[in-house]
This record gives sequence, structure tokens and C-alpha cells, in this order.
Amino acid sequence: MRVDKLGEFGLIERFKRFIKLDSSVIQGAGDDCAVIKYTKDKYLLFTCDMLVEGVDFTSDENPYLIGRKSVAVSISDIAACAGLPKFCLVSLGLPKKTPVEFMDKFFKGTLDMLKRFKINLVGGDLSRAHKLTIDVSMLGVVEKRYLVLRKGAKVGDIIFVTGKLGGSIYGKHLRFVPRIKEARFLTKNFKIHSLIDISDGLAQDLGHILRESKCGAVIYEEAIPLDKAAKGIKDALYQGEDFELLFTLSRSEARRLWQKAKNKFIPIGEIIASKWGFRLIKKDGTRIMLKPKGFVHF
Repeated sequence: MRVDKLGEFGLIERFKRFIKLDSSVIQGAGDDCAVIKYTKDKYLLFTCDMLVEGVDFTSDENPYLIGRKSVAVSISDIAACAGLPKFCLVSLGLPKKTPVEFMDKFFKGTLDMLKRFKINLVGGDLSRAHKLTIDVSMLGVVEKRYLVLRKGAKVGDIIFVTGKLGGSIYGKHLRFVPRIKEARFLTKNFKIHSLIDISDGLAQDLGHILRESKCGAVIYEEAIPLDKAAKGIKDALYQGEDFELLFTLSRSEARRLWQKAKNKFIPIGEIIASKWGFRLIKKDGTRIMLKPKGFVHF
């Protein structure tokens, strides 16, 4: 069988069967970050992301923005666990004929983003490659009382997002700002039950929460905030690369959030019992079943 037949998530599940973890690991594969025991009141967060030319960016795009994105996606993973990013490694696979000027601009974009979030670049690696390939590993910390994972959604929770969705592939995916500030505000002031960043599309990433939490959901087309670049609801549902946060909290906490930060966070639906599945209520009132699909590599 080829990997494109098994699929990205099928391959991940196949690998997971062989992974054995010891008691130092609180959360392994299956969330935005690995969560590792650290101190009495904090956990370590560990994540990595690979960006490949022709998949995550094109060769004619601004190298400064490519460098910026290369670390921003990992910062977004830390945000999705409500942590603070601290250290990173950047490894590069470079074609031999890559202009040094291109890499100077790339590196400036990387460093500017790291400086913005007070992250230390502590090393990396270089290798020859046929296409520009970027691999970032990032280490963060989170207070135990603030950690939120994908698996905590509860029936009756209200589903929120932190911003507009869809059309990111037309430019926003290189310019987005990771939602560290928003995640910290939410977890310090409210009881958040589940949290994820939207990297592969609303349908797929909400689907991860539903699978891990063993719940269903109903979302409303009319409530989903579309970016001006989005060409329709399908872009928001399936296109990905938005890097907004998606989170759930109880109805009473949602009411408090709305009172304290009205219009900063957008409610789009509700968590329901798993037997009702995953549904979209269209603007005309039609109900359709959604599949948790979006961008996949295979």
C-alpha cells in the first residue's frame, strides 16, 4: 500500500501503535504540542513543523515572509495549548544554487518573528536538498492550571473562533500573527474546555476536537466570519492556513466572555452529543452533515 492511499492521518495512527511512552509524558502525539512533566506548577510544551517549497510556499514568494511563517506556525501550536514559546531550533535543507540574498531576507523574517515573541533561537542544522525545506522545533512552557488540550469539549459548550476564516492561501498564511495573547487572556480569565489552532480548515480541526472529546457539533454558516479573501463558505471549512484559534467553553462562561470581550471572539456553534454527528446549518436553514476533512499531505 502507498502512503497516498493510507492518508496522512492513517499513517500517523499507524506510527502511533508502535510508540511507547513513560510517565514523564502527559500528552504525546495527537495534540498541537507534546506535554512533558517539568516543575511543580508548569509543563514543557514541545512541537515541530516542517515547511516545504511547493507545498507550504512557492519559490517566488517574499523570502522575508517565508522566514516569518516558518516559526509562526510553531508559535501557533504553543498558543493552541495556552503556553508561552521560549526556545527554538531551525534546520534547513537548501538547494546549492540558493542565492545568499534570499537567505538573508529569510533569516531576517525568522528573527523578527522570534524577537516579537521573545523566543531564543538556540541552534539548528543545514543540509543540501532539491527544494527549500524548513524544519522548526519549538519548546514552550505552560502553567498546569492553564493547559488546554483538544479532548475536553463537553456537550452544551459554545464553539468560538478568534478571527475571520478562509482565503488565507491568497496571502494571509504568510502574514498571520499567532494568537498567544488571546490564548493567555482566555485561559487566565475563563474555564476553556478545549482548544486548537485552525491550520487545516475549520471542518478538519473542529473534527479533531470532536474525535478526541467523543462529541458532535452544530455550526451555523451565518455565524462563521469569512475573511474578505474567502471565495465562500467552503474556503473557511476546508482550505486551512488560517491559524486562528478555535475553542469551546460552557454556556455560562461564554456569556461571561461575551460580556467582557464582546466582538473580539466569535461564537459559531455548539457541541452536541456524538450521536447527532457534525452538522452545518446553512443560511437557508438547510441542515447538512459535514465530514471532518480539509488539507492533508497525502
